[in-house]
Amino acid sequence: MSTNYFKNYPDTEGFFEAYGGSFIPPNLQKEMEKITDAYYSISKSHHFISELRSIRKHYQGRPTPVYYCNRLSTKYGGRIYLKREDLNHTGAHKLNHCMGEALLAKYLGKKKLIAETGAGQHGVALATAAAYFGLECEIHMGEVDIVKEHPNVVRMKILGAKVVPVSFGLKTLKEAVDSAFAAYMEDPENSIYCIGSVVGPHPFPMMVRDFQRVVGIEAKEQFHDMTGELPDNVVACVGGGSNSIGIFSAFLEDEEVKLYGIEPAGRSLNLGDHAATMTLGTPGMIHGFKCYLLQDEKGEPSPVYSVASGLDYPGVGPEHCMLKDLKKVIYETATDDETIDAFYELSRLEGIIPALESAHAVAYALKLAKENPRQSILVNLSGRGDKDVDYVMETYGLPK
Repeated sequence: MSTNYFKNYPDTEGFFEAYGGSFIPPNLQKEMEKITDAYYSISKSHHFISELRSIRKHYQGRPTPVYYCNRLSTKYGGRIYLKREDLNHTGAHKLNHCMGEALLAKYLGKKKLIAETGAGQHGVALATAAAYFGLECEIHMGEVDIVKEHPNVVRMKILGAKVVPVSFGLKTLKEAVDSAFAAYMEDPENSIYCIGSVVGPHPFPMMVRDFQRVVGIEAKEQFHDMTGELPDNVVACVGGGSNSIGIFSAFLEDEEVKLYGIEPAGRSLNLGDHAATMTLGTPGMIHGFKCYLLQDEKGEPSPVYSVASGLDYPGVGPEHCMLKDLKKVIYETATDDETIDAFYELSRLEGIIPALESAHAVAYALKLAKENPRQSILVNLSGRGDKDVDYVMETYGLPK
């Protein structure tokens, strides 16, 4: 890995080695080039950086803390720490890039923010950013996820966003992206599509990563201050991959730190029962970029499923694909059952209710702690579980 990693990846065409790029209609490509030029222009400017830092400190409540899980570590072994992104304003890491994207939209003179959402955290974060900057906001969300994540739907509406139900296909995250892209194409001049993860055409995988790097920068310094060393392992869940790339980015040069990205194994590893893209996917194309992709025999994106609405996406961020090929990150899975068990364990042993997305990372961390009782494990707790409690209770009930 080069010390100029963040200057070298992606390249000028938006590629992370073989993955990424921008494969979209010419009219949209022109808009993407405007966004790219604006991002490169303002992201290094003193005024943009100062305003973003002020927002993070005084509005988002950053830095979020690193917390040592004493009771969880005593039970499972190891030394388990959490990077508490659940304490970031709106309850997840998503606001880190939403405030950046909205600030960019303001610079470009856009009037409307358009996005997809799965679990609703990106939708809530973008609606929050829109309210902060005085912009219109339109969120596309699959009907299945609207039912599962009802509390977040209400929050988006309270914040002033228009929530557009998506009723075709599997009615989940992929279809929400399709719907949001179509809405954006109707008026790209006055609106901006604020992608919710490190996916999509260039420059979004780069931009979202850059805005999420704050998680890793904080965590690395905080962990060293607490322990005098770096963690042996860093664990984060992976759907599109924004929270994980955020925390991994700080440790890519540290050979002694093992990085684990945890995907949903769902109900089983049969087609349509999981969203384990890095585990079972093959190179393909979705939503204007190249990545590992779960696809059928025709090369079309295959049906996916996860107990966590924010992870049920058949593709994954192109940077993750490169990091897998370079063997810089190890990609593993957690099942629904393991995730629900971890959801309750963290809740009852530490008084922290995690998002179901984050509970996938906690589930693998517990397994890792048992296998490596003398090692430290830093988990990116990417979000809180308020949005999931009704669904978990109705579907699984309390543990016996």
